[in-house]
Amino acid sequence: MIITKEINCFNNELVLTNQRALFWKAENSLILSDLHIGKSAHFQKSGIAIPSSILNKDLQRLADLIFHFKANKLIIVGDLFHADYNKDLDEFKQWLTAFKDLKIILVKGNHDRLLNSIYEDFNIEVHKTDLKIGTIKFVHDNVALEENYFSISGHIHPGVAIKTKGKQRIKLPCYQVTKQQLILPAFSLFTGLNTRDFPEKCTNYAFTNDAFFEL
Repeated sequence: MIITKEINCFNNELVLTNQRALFWKAENSLILSDLHIGKSAHFQKSGIAIPSSILNKDLQRLADLIFHFKANKLIIVGDLFHADYNKDLDEFKQWLTAFKDLKIILVKGNHDRLLNSIYEDFNIEVHKTDLKIGTIKFVHDNVALEENYFSISGHIHPGVAIKTKGKQRIKLPCYQVTKQQLILPAFSLFTGLNTRDFPEKCTNYAFTNDAFFEL
C-alpha cells in the first residue's frame, strides 16, 4: 500500500511516500536514493547468505511507484549501484525493458564506481557531483548547503528511534526536512538506519506500512 504525505519546500510540492521515495509533481518525477543494486549479489559472492529476493522486492516497489504516479522520470541521488558488475545488474537491466520511456538520471554517490560504458549501456544520464532543476539541487551527500537552492540528498540512511510504552525502542526510516534541505531514506530495504545524525531544526517524517508520523 502506498501512503503519501504532501509537503511544500521552496514553493515546490513534494509528495512523500511510505515506499522510501518522493514524487515531484512539477517534473512528474520520482526521486529516491541508495538502491544499492548489486549489494546482495556482492555479499553472496563473499559467502554470506543473503536472499536474492531482496532486489526483487525493491524493484517491485519501484515499479509500483512508477505506475501509481505515472512518472516519466526517475532522479536518483546516489548509490544506484553498490559494487562491481554482478548478476544483480543483469536483473536490473531486464527490469528496465518494461520502462523503455522512463528517463533515468543519476547523481553519482560514493558507491557508483562502474565504468562509464555501463551507464551508457543502461541509458542512464549521469551527473558527477550535483544536478540543479529550478530551485532544487540534487546531491548525494549534502555536506554544504547552497544559498537560493533547496537541497535533496541521501547517503546517511536516516531513521528515528521511538520509545514504546513497554520501554522498548523501535526504529523507523524517515525523511529529514529543514527549511533548506530534505534527506531521503535509503530506498533499498537491505540497509541499516542511522538514528544518530540529525540536521539542525529538522522535522522527521517517519513512516510504517500504513501511516506517517511527524516527529
